[in-house]
Amino acid sequence: MQASFGSVQVFGEKYETDIVVHVDGRVTKRKKKKSKEFKLIYGHTPLSENELDFLGDEKPEVVYVGTGYDAALPITEKAQKALAKFETVVLPTPELIERFELEKRAAVAIIHVTC
Repeated sequence: MQASFGSVQVFGEKYETDIVVHVDGRVTKRKKKKSKEFKLIYGHTPLSENELDFLGDEKPEVVYVGTGYDAALPITEKAQKALAKFETVVLPTPELIERFELEKRAAVAIIHVTC
């Protein structure tokens, strides 16, 4: 994995949007629209519990959340509670990518590629 502000490269594919790397290795676009209703409260579209419903099906051993290059991605209180059911690593995106690459357990990564 490689990252630069505004993009991340995963398995040789470059993404210029926030992404989710799933337990099975699939990469999908982060479903930010599910959290848009909180944008006015946080000043930025946060990671909300509305985006985390897939975790129950995937049952990761650890969830990684990349909060962007300046660690500016807010995480709602309810999302924090949902994440507390799993071992969770929350770091600025560049640091997160370094850690995620070393992970051997079943893991999910939610990666914010900008701020």
